[in-house]
Amino acid sequence: MELTKLHSKAPSHSFAYSKSTIERAFGRKLYEIFDHFEEKPVASGSIAQVHRASLSFRYPDQKLSKPIAVAVKVRHPGVGESIKMDFMIINLVAKVSSYFPALNWLRLDESVRQFAVFMMSQVDLAREAAHLSRFIYNFRRWKDVSFPKPLYPLVHPAVLVETFEDGESVARYVDDIDGNSRIKRDLAHIGTHALLKMLLVDNFIHADMHPGNILVRVPKKNSSRKRLFRPKPHIIFLDVGMTAELSNGDRRNLLEFFKAVALRDGHTAAECTLRLSRRQTCPEPKAFIKELERSFAFWGTPRRHLSSGSSACSSCSSKCVDIE
Repeated sequence: MELTKLHSKAPSHSFAYSKSTIERAFGRKLYEIFDHFEEKPVASGSIAQVHRASLSFRYPDQKLSKPIAVAVKVRHPGVGESIKMDFMIINLVAKVSSYFPALNWLRLDESVRQFAVFMMSQVDLAREAAHLSRFIYNFRRWKDVSFPKPLYPLVHPAVLVETFEDGESVARYVDDIDGNSRIKRDLAHIGTHALLKMLLVDNFIHADMHPGNILVRVPKKNSSRKRLFRPKPHIIFLDVGMTAELSNGDRRNLLEFFKAVALRDGHTAAECTLRLSRRQTCPEPKAFIKELERSFAFWGTPRRHLSSGSSACSSCSSKCVDIE
């Protein structure tokens, strides 16, 4: 539970630092840019903290029709240098571990390199603004999924100004075991379809979707129409600095894997799972394939209902991970 606080309640830096960073980034005084600026951050993560503010001008002498609430994301001091130093130490440990045969299966050096790329990509807030624009375009026809809108030209590698999105953390519904079953079912449906769209259709994936980065808005019930219509929740994805794209080969392999799971083809699903690893370390690939064939065959029979109430697809998918 303590670690979950780091999603949005990490240590924050001073208002003086935020103010000087914003003024240096945009070449104007803070209160020449914003009508109102809250000194206390509303959230703070490992890379940056967020202040709430209101904005009347996006460009000098170009007034908006009405002030808008904005989120001002300011990068923490020295975060880029700290990450580089941390990964120098971690990389050294990973290289040392490569000399121990018993640890080779962990492939720590490869994992560290991949994770370092993800972490460093979050440091540049201008890149996050570009990611937001891309996600907004990809989901432009979706009514139940949205992203904050970056407000150009107020975008800089150290500062990002975007629309302020109201909502509750999805953690409220995840932690509520008994209540809100219909809303939770709708959220699961919307979230799953959004993830599959990112993964299978767009090949552009939000790679940091923890509860602190997912907000939920539930419309208030209209008593005169509640018998005909039920309010549907809306999901807002935040903090898109960390994204992933699959290579053509990995994407084809993943599509083939999902198809095999849907058809309960254990042999093909096992082969796809083995191919997902660049350096294969499975000690007995043939035994792995045979075990998955047996498991998939079982989940295709009426007997599966005696051991679990879960769906065949989800059970088969989790079996691939458990066995490997």
